[in-house]
Amino acid sequence: MCGIVGYIGNKQAADILIDGLKKLEYRGYDSAGIAVYNGEKIKVQKYKGRLSVLEEKVKENPVQGTLGIGHTRWATHGAPSDINSHPHSNASGDIVVVHNGIIENYMELKEELEEEGYTFKSETDTEVVAQLLDYLYTGDIVETVQKALTRLNGSYALGIISTREPDKLIGVRKDSPLIVGVGEGENFIASDIPAILKHTKNVYFLENNELVILEKDQVTILNKKGKAIEKEIFEVNWSIEDAEKGGYRHFMLKEIEEQPKALKDTMTSRLLEDQDQVILDQIKLGKKELQNINRIFIVACGTAYHAGLVGKYAIERFARIPVETEVASEFRYKKPIVDEHSLVIVVSQSGETADTLAALRLAKEKGARILAITNVIGSTVSREADNVLYTWAGPEIAVASTKAYTTQLICMYMLALHIALELGTISVEFFREIRDALKQTPQMVEEILKHKHDIQKFADHNFNTNSVFFLGRGLDYYTAMEGSLKLKEISYIHSEAYAAGELKHGTIALIEKGTLIIALATQQELYEKLLSNMKEVKARGAHVVAIAQEGHEEVKKVADEVFYIPRINDHVTPVTIIPILQLIAYYIAVARGTDVDKPRNLAKSVTVE
Repeated sequence: MCGIVGYIGNKQAADILIDGLKKLEYRGYDSAGIAVYNGEKIKVQKYKGRLSVLEEKVKENPVQGTLGIGHTRWATHGAPSDINSHPHSNASGDIVVVHNGIIENYMELKEELEEEGYTFKSETDTEVVAQLLDYLYTGDIVETVQKALTRLNGSYALGIISTREPDKLIGVRKDSPLIVGVGEGENFIASDIPAILKHTKNVYFLENNELVILEKDQVTILNKKGKAIEKEIFEVNWSIEDAEKGGYRHFMLKEIEEQPKALKDTMTSRLLEDQDQVILDQIKLGKKELQNINRIFIVACGTAYHAGLVGKYAIERFARIPVETEVASEFRYKKPIVDEHSLVIVVSQSGETADTLAALRLAKEKGARILAITNVIGSTVSREADNVLYTWAGPEIAVASTKAYTTQLICMYMLALHIALELGTISVEFFREIRDALKQTPQMVEEILKHKHDIQKFADHNFNTNSVFFLGRGLDYYTAMEGSLKLKEISYIHSEAYAAGELKHGTIALIEKGTLIIALATQQELYEKLLSNMKEVKARGAHVVAIAQEGHEEVKKVADEVFYIPRINDHVTPVTIIPILQLIAYYIAVARGTDVDKPRNLAKSVTVE
């Protein structure tokens, strides 16, 4: 997620920048830095680690100046380090940039600039922006930035300063948030309101493809065509705590709403519409390596385990390799049959989950190849695995995982498709069908989230229930397990998920008048059977809520209520169903008055057994 702060005015910039970055710590970061123009040159100070490291270094070597930019970095391109930290500059240091987001075509631009004689210090995509601005400089920094934007693909929020025009601070927004704070004799840019709320309550919200030019007494906003536009100032009337959530009541809801972007970012540069392959970063897992593997294990805990179940389905169905999905705490003690012909996929949002780490180390001792799926660059799991496939979800603050889970699903699908293509177990036509379905999921999830108030109404009528059963078959069963976990995590309602075909083997004894049943019915080959299961519980007085794909009208005749997802390939429905289940859990928890972001007895990262 990262955090950006920029200042131009009459006060000392360094203090304002560091204070602003402190207000953005909730966003998560692994390094921090500032750049301040001291009247002659731009002095950059940046360090790996917490903000306290930067703050102490700045105290030791203070810099005077009233123009500057600051940044807290969550590593995506290049491991956390002083060099990879932001801000980044051109070779002469007279153009300096901070950046949130991902420049998708940075390798192409980097190669082009290297051919022109440019050299690079860092592994980041951001340094390319600074060098590109130098290469394209026309004598006008605003014109140069506009020219550079035509060359950049991806998502970004940029803060730019230059000694060539030290009376300006430039900000740009595309698919990554950036706001403008308007003061008296001073102006600001920031990723979120908390960073500037101490100094001003007057804010402009930049829209996509807008560029802002800040001078200490003036703010000019340009649209994509370079035309100056008028915007209405928003006066902030909420507390700092609320503002940190971007106006959301809870981080969980904010993170549910961030899923379309997280899904898109995780597929960026890996699933390309014009290529019949999956680009798995630097992972070498070709036909030769795969032919040496006779079994795959997926090892994880909690929500990550549920993503692993979907991964098992996808790999077995697409690649026809046997897969065992194991709870990490059980895997460690069962004397697993793992050897040099095993691929062990460990999944952990934080990369620090104790049981998952122990399982990783055990498998490594036995000679297995380890592939990690994690959200945190530089985490222990990412360091100890042989290969890493990162989920680009950005940091999660709420304990109950939402966007980390859906991006784990995307990684599982991409991995399954890659293995299947390498082994020749799927056709190119099938690959394209699944690829195209995955590429549609961000838009579909966005559409589903537009109807969240319908889910809120349902929750407001059902929050007093004492027990909930989730039913599903096939992939729907795995998704039901995650939906059930979300509900019990944050609402404290007893909740269980069952394979619907097992109803008659005991579970149906628990169904009585008024029992709430959430039935997932999105798999065409199992649809009729699931309808029969719904009829069974309805006959015993249950209140049945169904989730189905658009066009399945028969379900309305059986269920009391129905939530529809857009029509999509059955294999990838877990990505589009889960936002509905997350919202059900969220709104029921809110109605019950629980601490949604910090549920009792739970922690974000379980670092002990």
